[in-house]
Amino acid sequence: MTRLDESARGVFTIAVTPFAPDGALDLDSLDRVTDFYLEKGATGLTILGMMGEAGKLSAEEALSVVRRVTARAGVPVIVGVSAAGLAPMAALSNKAMDAGAAGVMVAPPHTLHTDAQIVGYYHDVAETLGETPFVLQDFPLVTGVVVAPEVILKIVEECPTCVMLKHEDWPGLAKITKLRAASDAGARRISILCGMGGLYLVEEMLRGADGAMTGFSYPEMMAHVVAAHEAGDTDRARDIFDAYLPLVRYEAQPGIGLAIRKHVLARRGAIAHATLRRPGAALDAASAGEVAAMIHRQEGRLRDLGL
Repeated sequence: MTRLDESARGVFTIAVTPFAPDGALDLDSLDRVTDFYLEKGATGLTILGMMGEAGKLSAEEALSVVRRVTARAGVPVIVGVSAAGLAPMAALSNKAMDAGAAGVMVAPPHTLHTDAQIVGYYHDVAETLGETPFVLQDFPLVTGVVVAPEVILKIVEECPTCVMLKHEDWPGLAKITKLRAASDAGARRISILCGMGGLYLVEEMLRGADGAMTGFSYPEMMAHVVAAHEAGDTDRARDIFDAYLPLVRYEAQPGIGLAIRKHVLARRGAIAHATLRRPGAALDAASAGEVAAMIHRQEGRLRDLGL
């Protein structure tokens, strides 16, 4: 598989990790959801991310997920390797790349409190990973680490193997503008793919993002929006986004967002069960009813758009 580089664009769907009702890893559903993401327009996949319940997997399970997806996908696969220490990060990264991954993703640990510490940490990451290209995951709402644009630019300048930013700051549109202004002025331009469930995808694309890296349960939304934007049809991009907006908003709820996402994916036949491995929330009947109502209305809007 070609290694990840600064030219990456499109939709790298954040994949869920399917489990059986007893919490066992469901590899058959992993195959099914991998095919589903590709059928719905994913140009790449990101596995073992925060919404992939990576922290609930054993090392052996994590590696089995990596091997299963990379063998099946046929598109670039990014593997989340964030860890408390550099040794387990290196171990999973090396095995993932050997299995055919295109690159890895690393979030900053919550122990970083200053700009110098953040830059130093990513120097350590780059040295530890060697030639492996990596994604800087910027998700302060979860990590508690605020990475300023100037810090990102310094990391990009000093760590050539940092080839992508997963932008997941909120509010963060101004950050994209600053990063793109810097690259327009001569700084090394890296790929920027955006998360947050797609909540701000149209605006992020207009600010200079290269696509999406998120796991919204209708990945075709991201594919259609990105395609419309690339075709120069911003109104079409907005119309498509607006058709999905109620469910995008609903799925973005803290605490139960992943339960909603897995419920919808199970309803769509992408996975056999909506199970979250413990500890994890479950969707109640009232919430499931609200989701069903939103999907029904969404389907009508999509018909009006010819989708």
